Amino acid sequence: METQEEVCSRFGVVGIPSRTGEHLGIALATVGKLPINGLRVRLAGTCGWFIWCGKDASTDPDFYQPLHVHHVVDYLPSVMPYLSLPPGYRFQIADAYEDVWFDSTLLSEN
Repeated sequence: METQEEVCSRFGVVGIPSRTGEHLGIALATVGKLPINGLRVRLAGTCGWFIWCGKDASTDPDFYQPLHVHHVVDYLPSVMPYLSLPPGYRFQIADAYEDVWFDSTLLSEN
């Protein structure tokens, strides 16, 4: 499996590691569906990642559950290499498919 440093290098970005004690938001009810999606925002008190499986994320406030970064490997080990991508980045993975891109709207102040 590729390392976080290798993923960041491949996409030409300086990584910002997610610390193991930080929280992220994960839609646990969707685990097992494809594709696996992630997006990273700037969010004080967390690493900023939101992860869900399947086509669309829900706007339901209970869609995501908080999870320590070090527990992600228990649910979705395939996302671990992407967790150093900086805020503003998204990924979508499934089997042999990978898409990683920068989305400036994730950095907008709302």
